[in-house]
Amino acid sequence: MAKEIKVVPSAPVKKKADEKPVQFALTRENYVLMGIGIVLIFIGFVLMIGGASKDPNVFNEDMFNFRRLTLSPILILAGFAVELYAIMKKPKE
Repeated sequence: MAKEIKVVPSAPVKKKADEKPVQFALTRENYVLMGIGIVLIFIGFVLMIGGASKDPNVFNEDMFNFRRLTLSPILILAGFAVELYAIMKKPKE
Protein backbone atom coordinates (compact mmCIF):
# COMPACT_ATOMS: atom_id res chain seq x y z
CA MET A 1 0.00 0.00 0.00
CA ALA A 2 1.34 3.45 -0.93
CA LYS A 3 1.91 6.14 1.66
CA GLU A 4 0.27 9.51 1.19
CA ILE A 5 2.62 12.49 1.19
CA LYS A 6 1.31 15.72 2.65
CA VAL A 7 2.45 18.93 0.98
CA VAL A 8 3.14 21.68 3.51
CA PRO A 9 3.28 25.20 2.14
CA SER A 10 6.61 26.83 2.77
CA ALA A 11 7.16 30.24 4.23
CA PRO A 12 6.87 33.06 1.70
CA VAL A 13 10.17 33.75 0.00
CA LYS A 14 11.32 37.37 0.08
CA LYS A 15 11.68 38.94 -3.29
CA LYS A 16 14.61 41.19 -4.20
CA ALA A 17 12.34 44.25 -4.26
CA ASP A 18 11.33 43.69 -0.62
CA GLU A 19 14.91 43.59 0.69
CA LYS A 20 16.32 46.67 2.38
CA PRO A 21 19.75 47.90 1.32
CA VAL A 22 22.62 46.99 3.61
CA GLN A 23 23.18 49.64 6.28
CA PHE A 24 26.81 50.13 7.29
CA ALA A 25 27.74 51.62 10.64
CA LEU A 26 29.78 54.39 9.02
CA THR A 27 28.94 56.45 5.96
CA ARG A 28 31.13 57.97 3.28
CA GLU A 29 31.27 61.22 5.26
CA ASN A 30 32.69 59.34 8.26
CA TYR A 31 35.41 57.79 6.12
CA VAL A 32 36.34 61.17 4.60
CA LEU A 33 36.67 62.64 8.11
CA MET A 34 38.79 59.65 9.16
CA GLY A 35 41.06 60.27 6.18
CA ILE A 36 41.44 63.93 7.17
CA GLY A 37 42.34 62.85 10.70
CA ILE A 38 44.98 60.40 9.44
CA VAL A 39 46.48 63.11 7.21
CA LEU A 40 46.67 65.51 10.20
CA ILE A 41 48.41 62.88 12.33
CA PHE A 42 50.84 62.09 9.50
CA ILE A 43 51.68 65.79 8.96
CA GLY A 44 52.26 66.19 12.71
CA PHE A 45 54.75 63.33 12.77
CA VAL A 46 56.50 64.57 9.63
CA LEU A 47 56.92 68.04 11.19
CA MET A 48 58.44 66.42 14.26
CA ILE A 49 61.23 64.78 12.21
CA GLY A 50 64.73 66.23 12.31
CA GLY A 51 66.81 68.28 14.69
CA ALA A 52 69.65 65.80 14.91
CA SER A 53 73.24 67.00 15.07
CA LYS A 54 75.83 65.63 12.66
CA ASP A 55 78.53 65.94 15.31
CA PRO A 56 77.64 64.25 18.64
CA ASN A 57 79.85 66.75 20.52
CA VAL A 58 77.83 69.74 19.31
CA PHE A 59 74.36 70.46 20.73
CA ASN A 60 71.76 71.46 18.15
CA GLU A 61 69.17 74.00 19.36
CA ASP A 62 66.82 73.18 16.45
CA MET A 63 65.48 70.30 18.51
CA PHE A 64 63.55 72.74 20.70
CA ASN A 65 62.02 75.02 18.07
CA PHE A 66 58.30 75.91 17.82
CA ARG A 67 57.59 73.48 15.00
CA ARG A 68 58.79 70.36 16.85
CA LEU A 69 57.82 71.27 20.38
CA THR A 70 54.42 72.94 19.90
CA LEU A 71 52.98 72.72 16.39
CA SER A 72 53.53 68.98 15.84
CA PRO A 73 51.84 67.77 19.04
CA ILE A 74 48.90 70.14 18.42
CA LEU A 75 48.42 68.70 14.91
CA ILE A 76 48.68 65.12 16.20
CA LEU A 77 46.12 65.75 18.95
CA ALA A 78 43.84 67.52 16.46
CA GLY A 79 44.12 64.50 14.17
CA PHE A 80 43.11 62.15 16.98
CA ALA A 81 40.19 64.46 17.87
CA VAL A 82 39.00 64.40 14.25
CA GLU A 83 39.30 60.59 14.26
CA LEU A 84 37.19 60.34 17.41
CA TYR A 85 34.57 62.71 15.95
CA ALA A 86 34.51 60.75 12.67
CA ILE A 87 33.86 57.49 14.49
CA MET A 88 31.19 58.90 16.83
CA LYS A 89 29.32 61.00 14.22
CA LYS A 90 25.86 59.60 13.46
CA PRO A 91 24.81 59.44 9.82
CA LYS A 92 22.07 61.76 8.56
CA GLU A 93 18.77 60.01 7.96
